[in-house]
Amino acid sequence: MEILVCIDDTDNLESPGTGHLAEILRHDLEELYGAKTERITRHQLYVCDEIPYTSHNSAMCFRARINPQTLDEITRYSQDLLVKNSAEGSDPGLCVAVADRIKNREELIRFGLDATKKVLCKRDAVSLAERMNVHLSEHGGTGGGIIGALAGVGLRISGNNGRFKGWIKIDESQRNMQVDMLCSKFDINEVRSVDGARIPGEGVVILQDKVKTVLIDGKSVLLVKEVNPGVWVNIEKEELRKY
Repeated sequence: MEILVCIDDTDNLESPGTGHLAEILRHDLEELYGAKTERITRHQLYVCDEIPYTSHNSAMCFRARINPQTLDEITRYSQDLLVKNSAEGSDPGLCVAVADRIKNREELIRFGLDATKKVLCKRDAVSLAERMNVHLSEHGGTGGGIIGALAGVGLRISGNNGRFKGWIKIDESQRNMQVDMLCSKFDINEVRSVDGARIPGEGVVILQDKVKTVLIDGKSVLLVKEVNPGVWVNIEKEELRKY
């Protein structure tokens, strides 16, 4: 069984971020329940004064393959983790969705996209979760994090939103690599230019600064721009902010 787990608004300005707690949860599900998880994606939600958030208003989501018999226990464990570890003053929300039980993916994706550009309300999130047949729960404060948690699942299943959490570690000897080698050595499915063109395997990428991939077409994609014919560089941190 494949599930998606998303959490939002678990931190304050002094505590570790929501991404840190998502990594703990991901690790625990692997260790305690034998889950096979994928990397976490960070989904940027709408930023405005009407929405309380810590620093960036982003939800954290990951996929996991689990034994179906552990679903209820995994959901309870995730709830308990948020209750025990969310920071004072936060408004934590949790969404756990069984991928093949979601009743209307397109509606859930629309909700996620709406959450990136306008203010949504808890009532709408609760109503949608019931119609979609997904678990949605709040675990402190106002519980407003349920909006981002549900939206994050919608954005992850869209396959075209979010940055993978963390940086790909590259040593100095790996700064110039062909695409085929780059994809074989690291968690990168494809290398694409910023205008969407797929870079062929013999193309050379110069890896500069920190290296991060984004979620495009359901894949871990390294985005690059051409500096010389057949030679590319990965886009930098500021350019990644739009994803």
